[in-house]
Amino acid sequence: MRVEELIIEGFKSFVNRTVISGWDSSFNAITGLNGSGKSNILDAICFVLGLTNLQTVRANNLQDLIYKRGQAGITKASVTIVFDNSDKTKSPVGYEAASSISVTRQIAMGGISKYLINGHKSHLNSVHSLFQSVQLNINNPNFVIMQGKITKVLNMKPEEILSMVEEAAGTRMYEDRKEKAYKTMEKKQRKVAEIESQLREEIIPRLDKLRSEKSAYLSFQKASAELERLDRLVVAHDWCYHQKSVTNADADVKRIKESNEQLKRDIEKWKRDKVVYEDKIKDIREAQQKELAKDGKLAELDKLVKQLSTELVKSRAQADIKRENIVEETKNLDGLSKAVESSEKAYKDKEKTTKATTDEFKVVDESYQSSVDSLAKAEELLQTLQTGLASSSKDDTGAGGFLGQMQEAKVRATQGATEYQQSQVKKEHLKKEIKDKERRVNDTTSDSEDLSKQISKVKAAFDKLVKELARLDWDEEKMHSLQTSEREQARTVSTLSEQCERLKGSMSALDFSYTNPHPGFDRSKVHGLVANLIDLDPKNAQFATALEVCAGGRLYNVVVEDEKVSTALLEKGQLRKRVTIIPLNKIKPTTMSAEKLSTAQKLAPGKVHSAISLVGSEEEVATAMMYVFGEALVCADAETAQKVTFHPNVKTRSVTLKGDVYDPSGVLSGGSAPSGSGVLVRAQTLRDANIKLRDAQGVLKGIRDEISKLSNDQTRYSKLKREHDLKKHELELLEEQLNGSSSTRLQNELQELKKSLEEADVTAKKAKEKEAQAKKDCSRLEKEMEEFKNDRGGKLEELKADVAKRRKEVQKQSASIKGQQKEVQTVQLELEQLGVDRDNCVAEHQEAVEGLASAEAELKEFESDIDKKQKQHDQTEAKLNKEKNQLDTYKDELNALEVSLSTMKSNIQSGTHSLKSVDKDNANAKEAAKKHAASLKALEKSYEWISDEQDEFGREGSVYDFHKIDIHQASKQRNELTESQKSQKNKINGKVMTMIDTVEKREQALKTMMDTILGDKEKIEDTIHELDHYKKEALQSTWEIVNKDFGEIFGELLPGNFAKLQPPEGKELTQGLEVKVRLGQIWKQSLTELSGGQRSLIALSLIMSLLQFRPAPMYILDEIDAALDLSHTQHIGHLFRNRFRGSQFIVVSLKEGLFSNANVIFRARFRDGTSLIERTETRMTANAPRKSLAVSANATTGKRSRAARA
Repeated sequence: MRVEELIIEGFKSFVNRTVISGWDSSFNAITGLNGSGKSNILDAICFVLGLTNLQTVRANNLQDLIYKRGQAGITKASVTIVFDNSDKTKSPVGYEAASSISVTRQIAMGGISKYLINGHKSHLNSVHSLFQSVQLNINNPNFVIMQGKITKVLNMKPEEILSMVEEAAGTRMYEDRKEKAYKTMEKKQRKVAEIESQLREEIIPRLDKLRSEKSAYLSFQKASAELERLDRLVVAHDWCYHQKSVTNADADVKRIKESNEQLKRDIEKWKRDKVVYEDKIKDIREAQQKELAKDGKLAELDKLVKQLSTELVKSRAQADIKRENIVEETKNLDGLSKAVESSEKAYKDKEKTTKATTDEFKVVDESYQSSVDSLAKAEELLQTLQTGLASSSKDDTGAGGFLGQMQEAKVRATQGATEYQQSQVKKEHLKKEIKDKERRVNDTTSDSEDLSKQISKVKAAFDKLVKELARLDWDEEKMHSLQTSEREQARTVSTLSEQCERLKGSMSALDFSYTNPHPGFDRSKVHGLVANLIDLDPKNAQFATALEVCAGGRLYNVVVEDEKVSTALLEKGQLRKRVTIIPLNKIKPTTMSAEKLSTAQKLAPGKVHSAISLVGSEEEVATAMMYVFGEALVCADAETAQKVTFHPNVKTRSVTLKGDVYDPSGVLSGGSAPSGSGVLVRAQTLRDANIKLRDAQGVLKGIRDEISKLSNDQTRYSKLKREHDLKKHELELLEEQLNGSSSTRLQNELQELKKSLEEADVTAKKAKEKEAQAKKDCSRLEKEMEEFKNDRGGKLEELKADVAKRRKEVQKQSASIKGQQKEVQTVQLELEQLGVDRDNCVAEHQEAVEGLASAEAELKEFESDIDKKQKQHDQTEAKLNKEKNQLDTYKDELNALEVSLSTMKSNIQSGTHSLKSVDKDNANAKEAAKKHAASLKALEKSYEWISDEQDEFGREGSVYDFHKIDIHQASKQRNELTESQKSQKNKINGKVMTMIDTVEKREQALKTMMDTILGDKEKIEDTIHELDHYKKEALQSTWEIVNKDFGEIFGELLPGNFAKLQPPEGKELTQGLEVKVRLGQIWKQSLTELSGGQRSLIALSLIMSLLQFRPAPMYILDEIDAALDLSHTQHIGHLFRNRFRGSQFIVVSLKEGLFSNANVIFRARFRDGTSLIERTETRMTANAPRKSLAVSANATTGKRSRAARA
C-alpha cells in the first residue's frame, strides 16, 4: 500500500487546495528552501495516519494546524491521502476488494475532528487499525524518522537500544500488552477482593441472618400446626368435661335435696335433747355448790392449786423462751464456728498465695537485679573504653574496662580453685571418719539386736491394740455429749407435747375420733378432716379467711381412702358426731380451665389467685383438695372480685380476702367476718406443732439408740484401753533404753557424717563450676580485648548495641517488676485484712460460747425452780383431790351429762355447718349445671367442627383419645405456644424463603464469578509465562539479524569499517545492547572517539538495519543527512534504492547527493503566503510526466498571503 496522491487544504502553510500526485512507488525526495513548507508535507501525511502526539508535527494543539490558526478566514484544515491498493497480498484487513484507499482527516476551529475512509465517516480506532495492519502504527512510528532522531539514537542507553530492537522484533508491543495484562490481572484481583469483601461483609452475614430467620419461620409454622392440634384436643376435652358436669350436677341437686330434709329433722331432735341435758346439769351443779359451801378448806386448796398452776405456766413460759434463746444462740454459735473455720481457711489459702507470689517476685527481682548488675558492668566497660576512665562508683580496689573485668574473673577463678581444694580436703577427712565410725558401729551392732527384737515384738502387740480400739469406735466425750443431749431433748419433747395438748383442747371442732371397726383395721386409710390436711404456707396466711369461705362445710369433711373404709366407719366406727366422709376413689374433682384463670389474672394482674394454688397438701390427698377448692378464685378486693366474677370469659365464684362471696348467678354475701374464722391458721399452728413434736421425738429416739449402742461397747473399750496404756508405757521404756545405747548414738553420728560428706560434694561441684565459669569469662574477655585492639570502632558499636539491648531489657523488666511488686503488696494487705477478720471471728465465737454457757446455766435454774413448783403443785393437788373424792358422786354424773351435752352441741354445730354447706352445695350444683350448659353452647358456637367430630371425643384409638394424653400438660403447652406465637408473630419474616433463595443465588453467582476471574487470571499468567519464552527467542533471532544488517549497512556507508550490537560486559541480552565500532582493524572503546559524521552514520546504520528487519510499505525521513557530507549522502541514496526494494521512501533533504538518487523530486516554494509544490522526475516512472507543477485548485482566486510556517 503506497501513496498515490496527497490533497492538502487549509493545513499549515497550504492555504488553498493543493493536490500532490505522481508519487514514485520507490524513492521520493522533497526539497526546498528553509520555510518553504517541505516538512509540512510530511506533517500532513502523519496527520492523516492518526497522529495524536502533536509535538511530533511541531504543534501544541489542533488549532495550530489550521492556516494562521484560523485568523485569516480559514477555519478548517483537511488532508487526504489516496493509497494504491493494487497489491492484494499487502492490503489492509477488510479492504482487499478496493483498488485504492482514500483516507481523509478534517479538523475545524473549536477542536472538531473527523476521519473519512473512502468517503465514509469513521473513528480514530478504525483508522489506527487500518494502518497498524500494514505496519504503519503512527503511535509507535518506526517508519518515521524526523529531525533529531539521529542525535537521539546517538545518546541512547543500552536499555533504550534494546527497546528499539524489541520494537523491530515486535516484542515491544507484547510488552505493552503484557503491561495491560498485568493491569487487567490487578483489576481482576481487585474484583476478587471486592467479591470476597461483598461475600464477607454483606452476603454471608445477610445469609446467616436469613438462615436464622428461615429456621425461626419453619419453627413458627411447625408450632402453629402443633397449636392447632393442641387447641382441638383441649377444646374437645373441655366440651366432654362440661357435658359430663351437666349430668352430674343434676344428680347432685336431687341427692342434696334429700340430704337437706333429713339433716333438718336431726337438728330439731338434737336441740330438744340439748335443753334437757342443760336443765339436768344446772340442777346437779346447784346441789354440788351447796355441798362445797359447807367446807372452806376445799376452796383454799383449789385457790392454791390454781395459783401454783399459774406460776408453773409462767415459769415454763420463761423456760421455753430461754430454750428458744439457747437454740438461737446455738445456731448463731454454729454459724460463728463455720465463719471461724472459713476465715481460718481463707487466711491459710491467702497465706499460701502470698508466699507463692512473694517467692515468685523474689525470683523475678533476683533476675532483675542480675540484669541491672550486668547493665552496670556493660555501661562501665563502655565508658572505660570510650573515655579511659572508670565510673566514680567503681570500687577503689578494682579497675574499669576489660582489665577490671579480667582481674575480677581471675579473682573468682582463684576463689573457686581454693574452695574446691578445701572441699576435697574436707571430703578426705570425712571419709576417714566415716570408715572409722562404720567399723565401730559393726562392733556394737550385736549388743542391740536382742533389744531391737524385743521392741519389735512389743510394738506389734501395741499396734494390734491400737487397731482394735480404732475398730471399736468408742468416744467417751461423745457418750457424755449424747447423755447431755438426751436430757435436753427429753425436756423439749415434754414441752412440745404440752403445747400440742393445749392446742387440741382449744380446737375441739377439729377433733375426729373413732374406734376400729374391726380387728386389723388399717388406720392409715383414714386421713382426717380436710382442715387438718391443709398445709398453709405462712406467706399465704392473709388468704386464710377467703379459703375458709371457699371450703365452707367441706372444711370439716373426713377424707378416707375408699368407700369401703367410709362404710366401715359409719356402721361400726362408733362416731361421736355426725360427719360427711369423702372417699378419694369416688369423688370427681373439678378444676378451672387454664383459659379462665389466665383471663382472670390478666384482668387484675397480681390480685387474682386460684384457691387451689394457695393451699398445700400431701400428694395422696391432692384429689380431695381439688374437690374442695378446685373451682374458686381468691381476689384481693371487692372491685377485683366483681370484675372477674361477671366477666363473660370467666363466670366463676370469687371470694375476697375479707370473706365476701361473689357468685356469677348474681348472689352476693358477706359484709362481716364469718363466725369461726381463723380455723385454718389455728389448724396450721397445731399441724406445725405436731410436726415439731414428731421431729423432736425422732431426734430423741436416735439419741437413745446411739447411747444404747455405745453402752454395749463401753466395757470392751475400758479393758482394751488399760492394755493399750500398759503396752505403750512398756514400749516407751524399751525405746529409751535403745536410744541410750552406744550403737544407736554411733549410727546417728555416722548418718550426720554421711550428710556432711554429701554437702562437701555439692560445695566442691559448685566451686569447680565457679572456677570453670571464671576461666571461660577470662577467655572471652581476652578475645574481646583482642577484637577491641584490632577493631576499636566496631567493638565500641557492638558494646553500645549490647548496652542498649540490656537497657531495653532492664526497662522492660522494670515495668513488669513494678506490677508484680504492686501485686505482692496487694496480697500482703489482703492477708493482713484476712488476719484481722479471723481474729474478729474468733473473738465473736468466744463471746457466743460464753453467752451460751450463761444461758444454759440460767435455764438450769429455771428448770430447778419448775421442778420445785411442780412438786409443790402435785402435793397440793393431791390434797385437793382427797377433798374432792367426797364429791365424786356429783362429779361422775355431771361429767356424763357434760359429755352428752357436748355431743349434742357438737352435733348441732356440725349439723348447722353441714346444712349451710348443703344449701351452698345445692346452689352451687344448680349454678354448675347452668354454667356448664352455657359453656357447652359457647364452645359449640365458637368451634363449628365440634358438631362434626363430637362422636370421636374420648373414643379409644382416635385422635381425641384422652387416656393417651396428659390434658393438663397439653393445656399448659397450648397456652405457652399461644403466648409464644403472639410474641413471635411480628418478629417472623414471612418473605424469608424468597429472600434467602435470592441471596443464595447471588452468593453462588459471586462465587462462580470469582472462580471464573481466578481461572482467567491463571490463564493470563500461564500465557505471559509462555510468551516470555517466545519473546526471548524472538529477541535473540531479531538481534542476530539486525546485528548482521547493522554491520553490513555501516560497511556500505563507511567502506572498510564494521559495527555491531552486543550486550554490555557482564550482562545478558535482555538487560541491554550497546554499539561497538571497528575503524579499520581497531575497535573503539566508546563512540566519543568517533567524529560527528561517523557517529551519525552509526546511528543511521542502526536505524536502517531495524527498518530492514521488518520493512514497512512506506518510510518518511526528514533531513536525516544534515550532519553528513556529500559522499556519505550519496551512499544513503544507493542504500535506499538497493536494500529497501518494495518500500516507498518519502525523504526531505537539502543535499543534492541524496535527492539526486530519488526517482521523483518534489520542490517546495513559498509564494504569496502559500506553499507551492513542483514535481520533477529524475528517472523514468510510469506515474507522471517528467516535470509538472502541483498548485492549489483555486490558485487564481483568493487573497495571497505569507506562508504559515510551523
